[in-house]
Formats: sequence, structure tokens, C-alpha cells
Amino acid sequence: MTDDRSAGGTYTLLVELLETTTAEVGALGTLTFDPGWYAYTGSALGTGGFSRVQRHRELAAGERDTRHWHVDYLLSLPDASIDTVVTSSGVDIECSTAGALDGAPVPDFGCSDCGCDSHLHYASQRDCLLDSVRRAHQSGREAASD
Repeated sequence: MTDDRSAGGTYTLLVELLETTTAEVGALGTLTFDPGWYAYTGSALGTGGFSRVQRHRELAAGERDTRHWHVDYLLSLPDASIDTVVTSSGVDIECSTAGALDGAPVPDFGCSDCGCDSHLHYASQRDCLLDSVRRAHQSGREAASD
């Protein structure tokens, strides 16, 4: 999928974390993140569209300090990096995508404005999680077009 900054839609960041890390994550408190792979699903439906993804990249690269969302706390960890971004333009499939991902959900992460259990999933293996992300986006796009 493309990363057109002016378009809006749903995105999933695939994040690699190299070391076990404990971090304060806003109202969620102190969380421990194991090394491995994390898939965070969010929406970019506002006026900036997918420019939010660029903001996430800048935060992960240490070029920004301001944290607004739960994922910002993960991305600002020194051993975290964004590996891949999967986007679905023009559709609001954030919750259905997050709910369809394989991997272990991180309870209450990234879903304070909806009824989901989590928008962040963990897996020790990259390829399995990335395949799950791609399938979830494809299913969501197909359902949205029906």
C-alpha cells in the first residue's frame, strides 16, 4: 500500500523492539515490553491523513519528543524502530484490523476511544505478524467495499 500523506485511512506500524524495556505509558502506567515485534493499528482520518505516520517515524528516529498517544511511548524507546507500515486508504477499518491480528494483545493499549481490547499486538516472529497485518487490512478493505 502507499503512504500518501494527504490521504486518510487506517495504518498498522510493525515495530521491532530489541531489548526488554519498562516504560510509563500515560494512564496505562508502567508496562514491560518484551523484545520482538509489535503491530500497532491506528487511524489517520483527519485533515493530515497519513502524515501521522511520518510523525511516528520522526518520533521513533528521535527527531520529536512530544507524546500524544500510547504508541508514542513505545516508539520513543531507544531500542524500538519502525520496520514496515501497511496502510489502507479511504477506509475506517482500525478496530476490525486490530481485532483480526494474530499475536498477543497488550491490554488496553491504543484503544481508549473505542471498545476494543487492544490496538497493539506482540509476536516473537516478524513474518507471522506481518502476514497477519496484511491479511487483516485486505479483509477490512474487502468488507468496506461491500
